[in-house]
Amino acid sequence: MFKKTAFALGALLIAAGAAAGVVFWRAQPSLTPAVSLQGASDRMMMIAGAKVRVRIEGPENAPPIILLHGFIYSLESFDAWASGLAGDYRVIRFDLLGHGLSGPDPQKRYSPQERAEFIGEVMDALHIDRAVIGGNSLGGLAAWRFAATSPERVSALILVSPGGYPGNGVADTPLSPPAPFAFFLRNPTEAGVALTLQGVYADKSQITPERISRVTAMMRQPGNGDAYVESIEEFSLPDPEPMLRSITAPTLILWGADDKVIPVDHGRRMAEAISGAELIVYDGVGHVAQEEAPERSLGDVRKFLDRIEGGAL
Repeated sequence: MFKKTAFALGALLIAAGAAAGVVFWRAQPSLTPAVSLQGASDRMMMIAGAKVRVRIEGPENAPPIILLHGFIYSLESFDAWASGLAGDYRVIRFDLLGHGLSGPDPQKRYSPQERAEFIGEVMDALHIDRAVIGGNSLGGLAAWRFAATSPERVSALILVSPGGYPGNGVADTPLSPPAPFAFFLRNPTEAGVALTLQGVYADKSQITPERISRVTAMMRQPGNGDAYVESIEEFSLPDPEPMLRSITAPTLILWGADDKVIPVDHGRRMAEAISGAELIVYDGVGHVAQEEAPERSLGDVRKFLDRIEGGAL
């Protein structure tokens, strides 16, 4: 049951082996010096009753793009894209509720649909009527659900290995995380995170000491561990195709051919379900193409945005 459940939750990010192995790593010392967690342009905002870390880059009057990270990650996951897009777009990122420096949500809005609805709350707080919405993994799941339920607010959709299809035991009913997995989420160590990331990145050179240190430090923020567990307890993957077929926004889907978290076959199914969607698959890339192939993926994003800019944006 543990293996089945952990791999199902891996559709968000984490490999099952990390939860099993973390107990043996608990006493290991830090691998790297402390990293700086907050950027100079970060804002801490109260949005719909929750504290949210928001980072905005680019011209104020430029077309807005909102980028959403995955499970246990933080807004830094899209650093490369933000740097490459901020010259022409207003790039908005925020730490999901219960993640990064946003911290836990007092209202515990952790289900996939509640996360999708919260995108609208952030847009309202920033006075944004319509935007390009992009997301990876859990952030991608929230992004496409928002596009399906609030089509008038989404000018285009960019998905990087998003969650969506049932698999490995997760479907209509959420599964409680096994005790070792929950322990890891509440008590992360750098060695345990390093083990976890082995299942996320196809190119193991991406698992740098700095990346391990940052992910660990974000996971250790007060209340985040409980929020991760509560998110899993609210997480389900019912048949997505009725919602996917309702999406009308121009859609780009990016996937790593070597994604061990959510298989690329899910991307092919999603591209067939969303009318007019374009799927690009990267050889030698795992679950986070925006980090593993930043130049290739950013180039494809820019081509996509250039094609639709005259109409949708």
